[in-house]
Amino acid sequence: MYSALTLCFNSLISDPVSIVSSPSQLSDRPLRHEFTVLIPAQNEEASIGSKVLLAASYADRVLVLDKGSTDRTMEVAALGGARVIPLAGGEEALLKVLYRASLDSELVVLIYPECMQDIDLLSHVLEPLRQGFDLSVGSWPCRVSCEQEAVMLLNGKSTFKEKIGFLAVTSRSLQNISSGKEHMSLKSLLSAAKTEKLKVNYLSFDVDPAFRKLESTRIGVVVPAYNEELLIGETLSGIPEYVDRIYVIDDGSTDRTGEIVKKFGDSRIVYLRHEVNRGVGAGIISGYKLALKDEMDIVAVMAGDNQMDPAHLPRLIFPIIEGLADYTKGNRLLSDNFMTGMSRLRSFGNLLLSFLTKIGSGYWHIMDPQNGYTAISRQALEVIDLDAVYPYYGYCNDLLIKLNAFGMRVMDVVIPARYGREKSSIKYSKYVRKVSPMLFRGFLWRLRVKYTVLDFHPLVLFYFLGMLALPLSVLLAFWGIFQLLLQNTLPSYYPLLGFLVLGTGLQMLLFGMLFDMQVEKKRNERVGLAR
Repeated sequence: MYSALTLCFNSLISDPVSIVSSPSQLSDRPLRHEFTVLIPAQNEEASIGSKVLLAASYADRVLVLDKGSTDRTMEVAALGGARVIPLAGGEEALLKVLYRASLDSELVVLIYPECMQDIDLLSHVLEPLRQGFDLSVGSWPCRVSCEQEAVMLLNGKSTFKEKIGFLAVTSRSLQNISSGKEHMSLKSLLSAAKTEKLKVNYLSFDVDPAFRKLESTRIGVVVPAYNEELLIGETLSGIPEYVDRIYVIDDGSTDRTGEIVKKFGDSRIVYLRHEVNRGVGAGIISGYKLALKDEMDIVAVMAGDNQMDPAHLPRLIFPIIEGLADYTKGNRLLSDNFMTGMSRLRSFGNLLLSFLTKIGSGYWHIMDPQNGYTAISRQALEVIDLDAVYPYYGYCNDLLIKLNAFGMRVMDVVIPARYGREKSSIKYSKYVRKVSPMLFRGFLWRLRVKYTVLDFHPLVLFYFLGMLALPLSVLLAFWGIFQLLLQNTLPSYYPLLGFLVLGTGLQMLLFGMLFDMQVEKKRNERVGLAR
């Protein structure tokens, strides 16, 4: 989509005539080729940063119009590189700012973020202007009430009534429409465009292929929360409109978390409270069970601490929709800011846990296994025994083991870490000690189910012999040291025997790992060929 926009914008630069509908609209002065995006916003601290960065990757300038925010929305927008402008008034004030922006821009685009959730669709917004239209106006079917008035849009063959999601216009066209008019609404602007005989393109994003995929897929989001009264509201506010159900699992909170959720006023929210704290894994499993009852096609997890950026949710969902994966998870380890400020002990613990999870789960290509930003298909949820999943921190590692045993495809999605006011409470030194036994038990369970019950592979024998030989070599070493302390004579071949057993054990384990990796690789190759 970025490449499509690049081609579109380059065409605008190289062929300025294409942005107007008739030669009479051209001016002798050189075109400035500036593209400005306007985003009205109010109390969108959790999501405005991502929207500004996406818009800035397309436009020369991003203006965020403050409609009276009481949180850090405008501060975050400014940090993202946007120019913040106070907006006093309703639609007329908004269009006045749009007009002023057109005085030093060749193209201006007004986006209503509460309706047009995916700013990546800017390429579709600009395409009609590249084809010679003067104005491009479109709608996005909203599930929540948008401030702007519903407008009846006529597109030649059909008429549809939806909320305005965007308005893109060439500066000369807007100035012609607004000339001599002090008060203007969206309706009057469209009417004036018709009077001026400008070429107007009407577009509804319900015909966009990506939108159709989201609309035809029932998507649920599980939000586990424990004492998150400060951040739960921001988390829920950031969840996109294409999500059908939000399952908030209050895991025995002792603060106002439940009260805030109940008063939030979103009809999509399903609230469930655990009377006692049962662990984050148990909370997510409760959400999964509710989603299965509601027949959700895909279920994502976004923790109540607002550290999971909703702008990246489509990147987790689309691989499942397109049949590339059954389970997707975030990977922060390739992000520059993930390791910043992390102690060496914590970094080592993170890498050690990743390695142990690779062995235990059989997914050798995944990293950052404790990342809780995930999405899973209904098929995968129906296959695994949810009641057997580890209920505490470490549930995500255990879930990977169970998914691998039944041949589910897992994909890593690189998502930058987002740290806010909430800090991770995981202590990796304690976490690794607690989770490692669970990983070992899960590893043995996976070998039994995957390679003996559901199928057979000799790698089980290699693992079994290796796990026998290594402890035996350690016992031989201790026995030899004990005999030397007693000044007893050992056979001359005894050291060689110990090294032979040790080498055999290591070799058997390495062969087992190699065969395990090859099984996963061949399965992925078969899936790729099938597609």
